[in-house]
Amino acid sequence: MKLKRYLQVTKPGIIFGNLISTAGGFLLAAKGHADLSVFLATVIGLSLVVASGCSLNNCIDMDIDCKMARTKNRVLVTGVMSFKAALVHGLLLGVAGFWTLWHWTNPLAFACALFGFVIYVGVYSLYMKRHSVYGTVVGSLSGAVPPVAGYCAVTGRFDMGALILLAMFCLWQMPHSYAIAIFRFKDYEAANIPVLPVVKGVSAAKQQIVLYILAFAAATVMLSLGGYVGYGYLAVACATSLWWLKMALSGYKHGIDDRTWARQVFFFSIITITSLSVMMAVDFQSPAHGVLAFTF
Repeated sequence: MKLKRYLQVTKPGIIFGNLISTAGGFLLAAKGHADLSVFLATVIGLSLVVASGCSLNNCIDMDIDCKMARTKNRVLVTGVMSFKAALVHGLLLGVAGFWTLWHWTNPLAFACALFGFVIYVGVYSLYMKRHSVYGTVVGSLSGAVPPVAGYCAVTGRFDMGALILLAMFCLWQMPHSYAIAIFRFKDYEAANIPVLPVVKGVSAAKQQIVLYILAFAAATVMLSLGGYVGYGYLAVACATSLWWLKMALSGYKHGIDDRTWARQVFFFSIITITSLSVMMAVDFQSPAHGVLAFTF
């Protein structure tokens, strides 16, 4: 079906994950008083922008996708969809998404989405992914935009809550991405993509995974210290972060299969961020009771 190829090129799994984090950031800021029309505009607009970025990323990555087992069956590689069709599709989705955000949310939410889009498509996909081991760090900025944009769609300002969300989701991206790079090591090596495990070795990547999880755990607690969330969120944040850290440290066990270990770390990263997105949406508090409630 023609419709299916247009859906597949947008990477629906990524859209769904970002939709959850966007909703989490929005409902955290709304604190039980969400404007349904603004909420729908935010999640729809950002989903369209993410879909646009993913479509354009498929166009940019055609030459390396064919070298990787994970991506060799993408619609542009197999020829099921043409480059021109994917490019036009991506551009139209972007126009629709940005128009929705501009007309139905606020300039700050629009600016956040634009920032993430430019970083992902213009900086990461076109250059950093292929040329620098720090591509993952740059890409993490775009991955952290949806919850921040959702939050700012409500508040209209970039305050400490938005900064904590940005830090949380940036830090989460790193062990999540490094785990993928470990269990897909041969793919990245074949495509000559300079991810950390390929450039500096799996041991270096394991060390970075542990350090980033520690930093992520600290960032999640900051949301509670700031008074933005309650004890329910804090309990889930501590439990998931500690378990994720325990899993990461198990990678140092003698004789462990690195690919199996990395896959487990990756899957639990999804459970962790999904749980926190849900908890921040339902266990919100007034930041006036916290110690980090500053506005920029």
